[in-house]
Amino acid sequence: MEALNSIVGAINGVVWGPLMLVLILGVGFFLQVGLKFMPILRIGTGFKLLFAGREGQGDGQISPFNALMTSLSATIGTGNIAGVATAVFLGGPGALFWMWMTALVGMATKYAEAVCAVKYREKDELGNFVGGPMYYIKNGLGAKWAWLGVAFALFGAIAAFGIGNGVQANGVAQVLEANFGVNTSVTGVVLMVLTAAVILGGITRIGAVAGKLVPAMAIAYIIAGLLVLIINIGEIGNALSLVFTYAFTPSAAEGGFAGAAVWAAIRFGVARGVFSNEAGLGSAPIAHAAAETKGPVNQGLIAMLGTFIDTIIVCSITGLAIISTGAWTSGESGAALTSLAFATSLPGGGHLIAIALSIFAFTTILGWSFYGEKCVEFLLGVKSLLPYRVLWIVAIYFGATADLGFVWLLADTLNAMMAIPNLIALALLSPIVFKLTKEFFASGGKSEEPGGSPAE
Repeated sequence: MEALNSIVGAINGVVWGPLMLVLILGVGFFLQVGLKFMPILRIGTGFKLLFAGREGQGDGQISPFNALMTSLSATIGTGNIAGVATAVFLGGPGALFWMWMTALVGMATKYAEAVCAVKYREKDELGNFVGGPMYYIKNGLGAKWAWLGVAFALFGAIAAFGIGNGVQANGVAQVLEANFGVNTSVTGVVLMVLTAAVILGGITRIGAVAGKLVPAMAIAYIIAGLLVLIINIGEIGNALSLVFTYAFTPSAAEGGFAGAAVWAAIRFGVARGVFSNEAGLGSAPIAHAAAETKGPVNQGLIAMLGTFIDTIIVCSITGLAIISTGAWTSGESGAALTSLAFATSLPGGGHLIAIALSIFAFTTILGWSFYGEKCVEFLLGVKSLLPYRVLWIVAIYFGATADLGFVWLLADTLNAMMAIPNLIALALLSPIVFKLTKEFFASGGKSEEPGGSPAE
């Protein structure tokens, strides 16, 4: 086991190393330039379409709004609370700047993912639309690239059990035990029951629950975070100064903070940014492929908001709360660091973070259950759906009660490996994305075809 651990650890160091970070940022920047920075300039258009898209406007199973909420249910999670804190703890305040940079290029990546997902989606044997990297690789790049789609689906199906199931269930169990004394077995059983009640109903029920739960929990967390920032308003200027200064110069040791080089700020800022918003990993387009949308570009404009909301809004509030309260020099890390930042400003702030983390993690379990099952369906067909859902529910209990050191490492590694086939496909399909986007805006948004047929 120790040998396996070290092998996976070595692979993890490579797949989350400089090459991967350059690949994610490079493809994102290439897409952003090719789109003439449209994702940044058209944020307002995206929000307008989002609110207009609360009711379905085309073929699909769920509304464009619920498709975004489903993808956000998987991205707004432990990464926003524990991930941001870990980035600041390991990379200093400058890591937050690099999270922002990841988000700005990631908006173009997420846009392109959704455009391709809707353009190349298919109908399965049950009459449901299915899509995502495995389908846009198969239908967009042709038979010679089919192995790349299989690789993505295989990595995604396994990674889902770690990053979207065991790790999340374990996080909920640990935080509830530490703050409220709830036994981990009890948490495991309750999570199993709640998850079963939702996922056995498929994407329609997942989308409906996400459409209500995600906006409520995100707004509540944002309000609490803004209260912390208002209470510490005198320190906001200094906090922003630290973020921009330490993005380009080494951060000195201070209090319990050991100091960090500029490379650490870049590495942990980008890695935790990608972990949080999942731009480039290829997970979100699986949800967007099920949207009742007018066409690929419409859904792409809505999808890119996921990265903006997740990182530019939610992660920024967490990061600035940690820095402005001075908690970043405490020596704490992960969720405990965010909890300390909120507790120093708000009565019961620590308990608030525990509850937020639990709800965030639960919705991540729901979102990733859909991602994982679509990967399995691609590999084994629709007959695999029910057994997969049952296995998913059972795995939650083991995740909540077991030591997940190796599971976390393996899932984190496979999560990164999902990005490689997806980023290759996005780069190769970029001319299609640019063409569809140009036609859409040239016609004032009237030239959209809904998608759902294989590539020409």
